Amino acid sequence: MAVILFFISQVPREAFGLTFLLFSMAFAGLAGLFFLAGEKLSFRKILLAGLLLRLAVFPFAPQWSDDFVRFLWDGELLKIGQNPYDQTPREWQEGNVDPDNAYRNLLFENLNSPDYYSVYPPLNQAIFWLGAQASMGFVWNGYYALRVVLLFGEIGVFILLWKLLMAFQLPVKRIFWYWFNPLVIMEVTGNLHFEGLVLLFLLASICAIQKGKLGLSGGFWGLAIGMKLLPLMLGPAFLAFEKSRKSVRFWVGTTLAIVIGFTPLLIDSSWVNFFQSLKLYQGKFEFNASIYYLLREVGYWIEGYNTIAFLTKILSLSTVILIGYFSRKRQPKSLFELVDLMVLIYLIYLLLQPVVHPWYILPALGFSVIRGKLTVLLWSLGAIFSYQAYGNVDFQEQSIFLILEYGLVVLGIYLDYFPKRNKTT
Repeated sequence: MAVILFFISQVPREAFGLTFLLFSMAFAGLAGLFFLAGEKLSFRKILLAGLLLRLAVFPFAPQWSDDFVRFLWDGELLKIGQNPYDQTPREWQEGNVDPDNAYRNLLFENLNSPDYYSVYPPLNQAIFWLGAQASMGFVWNGYYALRVVLLFGEIGVFILLWKLLMAFQLPVKRIFWYWFNPLVIMEVTGNLHFEGLVLLFLLASICAIQKGKLGLSGGFWGLAIGMKLLPLMLGPAFLAFEKSRKSVRFWVGTTLAIVIGFTPLLIDSSWVNFFQSLKLYQGKFEFNASIYYLLREVGYWIEGYNTIAFLTKILSLSTVILIGYFSRKRQPKSLFELVDLMVLIYLIYLLLQPVVHPWYILPALGFSVIRGKLTVLLWSLGAIFSYQAYGNVDFQEQSIFLILEYGLVVLGIYLDYFPKRNKTT
């Protein structure tokens, strides 16, 4: 698996055929490890094996995503005392022309969103600043620094998952689903996406509840929100869970973490530009969607044009209603049931979104390790089909690959949520 990951890390995303072949081989390695492993496993050996796989992708520039360029751009602005929310990169570059600054000019030339305000929360920006401090004028220094931070975050995820599996008296080898998963390794360590840190904070929140430290639990959830806004949708789950709902300390901890994490947005009215970019992102872009694409085709048939502006509002409202409904209906009585509800909330969100990048599913995959759900594990295999779009010049998605990807998701939903109908299976 390490050899395969070493090679796939050098394959550009445009070469979908080779990417798919190598990824499938790596995933077959994951399946082999899981089914061949015994029940008694060595913490140290499993930890070191997963680190080996991550170190295999460490030397190379991210191939599947160029988001890291924006990370380093925002960090560079912070490094020189500028506000990354104040101007778009193009506005800033045009007002600060410096032909001698080759590093900053190189970053600008490779940005995938030069005309959008930064959409990354302040906690993300703090890590970007660390990357900029380490760069010293070289892009690779910057992304190596970010990679080290994410690698330590992954070690934390491994430790917390191991502890929770032991606490719930579950098979420890379930941790393979995350720790040896090629999608996790490529998207977090390889392509520098921060969902690994989001999962770290969310798992820390669950562990803190287990130990009766409700204030700390709320603080960790607030940090997860500060890293990426998405964990905010887990609020109804915490409200439905009696221990967190009735704990003043939990909500005080959450509030303090959110206030500290988002206070920088009050500088120069940064929050206006921040939320403007969020709104544009939500109502303009579409990629690797499922239900949204089906409804979009209905919109074309009825109206004759892309009804994305209307559909995103309807689907966002539907997401809120469904999350509230299932949180109220399930009313988790135990921590195990709370984790199960969190998996379901993530599934609801992801299935109704117009943009579903593969790394979005990673927190749900971490929770699935604990709960033993197959849907997100199968999705982590099928997610590779989304990279087919990068294999052509105009980034056109092909229906057959969407069908293959979401066919696996539907299979997982059937196996996980319709047990009476698939008892034999």
